[in-house]
Amino acid sequence: MSASELHQMGVAELAAAIADKKTSSVEAAQALLARAQQHQNLGAYLAFNEDLTLTQAKAADARVAAGEHGPLLGVPLAHKDIFVTQGFPSTAGSKMLAGYQSPFDATVVAKLAQAGAVTLGKLNCDEFAMGGSNENSAFGVARNPWNTQRVPGGSSGGSAVAVAARLAPAVTGTDTGGSIRQPASFTGVTGIKPTYGRCSRFGLVAFASSLDQAGPMARSAADCATMLSVMAGPDIDRDSTSLDHPAEDYTRLLGAPREGASAAQPLKGLRIGLPKEFFGEGCAPDVIAAVRSALGEYEKLGATLIDISLPRTQLSIPVYYIIAPAEASSNLSRFDGVKFGHRAAQYDDLIDMYKKSRSEGFGPEVQRRIMIGTYVLSHGYYDAYYLKAQQIRRLIAQDFQQAFTQCDLIAGPAAPTVAWKIGEKSDDPVANYLADIFTLPASLAGLPGMSVPAGFGAGNMPVGLQLIGNYFKEGELLQTAHAFQQATDWHTRAPSGF
Repeated sequence: MSASELHQMGVAELAAAIADKKTSSVEAAQALLARAQQHQNLGAYLAFNEDLTLTQAKAADARVAAGEHGPLLGVPLAHKDIFVTQGFPSTAGSKMLAGYQSPFDATVVAKLAQAGAVTLGKLNCDEFAMGGSNENSAFGVARNPWNTQRVPGGSSGGSAVAVAARLAPAVTGTDTGGSIRQPASFTGVTGIKPTYGRCSRFGLVAFASSLDQAGPMARSAADCATMLSVMAGPDIDRDSTSLDHPAEDYTRLLGAPREGASAAQPLKGLRIGLPKEFFGEGCAPDVIAAVRSALGEYEKLGATLIDISLPRTQLSIPVYYIIAPAEASSNLSRFDGVKFGHRAAQYDDLIDMYKKSRSEGFGPEVQRRIMIGTYVLSHGYYDAYYLKAQQIRRLIAQDFQQAFTQCDLIAGPAAPTVAWKIGEKSDDPVANYLADIFTLPASLAGLPGMSVPAGFGAGNMPVGLQLIGNYFKEGELLQTAHAFQQATDWHTRAPSGF
């Protein structure tokens, strides 16, 4: 099987080809490694370990030869560099951790490895997952393959680029305030953030502990379902935020009509809520047009569209940018130049070492958020800012529960615009923060959400449709997205030249 055929395959196709011995895991890994290195100009990958990758691929081929089967056995994947991974540098996109080698695997990485997946390399991301454009990485920007002068979104920008440019069939990402859904929208791929606590955070370099959540990114909802079935599950012995909720097979509902529906209208009876706050002046007309067209397809599939309201949507930005920096300030206090991470070359005393090591190791955006977080947690301001933000967070979650009395799922744009040009918002952090307006509410509420390719907007750039479900409704989200992808081909489109 030729290399050009291999890189065009998704997870299911590649797993089937390996199982049927039409190709091998080694051949697939070699082809994808060569392709990833050929397109290093995109800035998707930060690190490779070819010897380790091929060793893993040979082990997978041996398992296949022994008669073992599995939906990920032998399939090469790549990990966002926020997951610690043995044998690869684990930097979180920061100079603070440049060259750091973890002695253990993150739980998500270990679960995928146990399923027979092969690690291709580590993917670029905004430093400590702080950003929405992948311009904050200490190791250079990642570039959107649809237009290399534009951002791919963030913080999982490298992950999104790898899937969109066919450098990997599927990848891991993390979503704190939209960092799977927004880059998926910007690059025309599929990504899902599960219910908070559904995937273990053990081995995930922490940004905001009450918000960070791992999830898969791939070309299709079906491939995301396969990935999430392996990634999710309780890990309560190692992660205090892990939910003691049994693992699920998220592929079980794919292709199945809803109860009482037909093959022609598989989503009959599904009520999709459309928040009026997601379709107002803050959203670009080209994005609204693409999303409305996609919703029209859902009506053809039998779904009913219902107007709803999430009245505290606008408050999600100030709430998030109090809570997330506060938690970041606490989490990043461990990086002080003492035990691991960057240490200044010259300093006068311990305090000077702390100051210089952190000033040199952290980039501007991380420093900005640490300063904000430290301020809102300080004596005299905790009640006025952090506590009040947590109270409003609860109200935002209540808005969703009220909405779910009227509908089964919520839909709208994943981002208010298509991807912007690299450098366009670098001098205006607030403008960058506003790009998260539609993803933040679900993150604050801990709800599952995903972005599905839904067409194109200005400059022929991709637009993503966001779907939000109630707690533990990942299966229904993936079923709904899969039905749409069976009826459309937006998710199969590739950037020119890829």
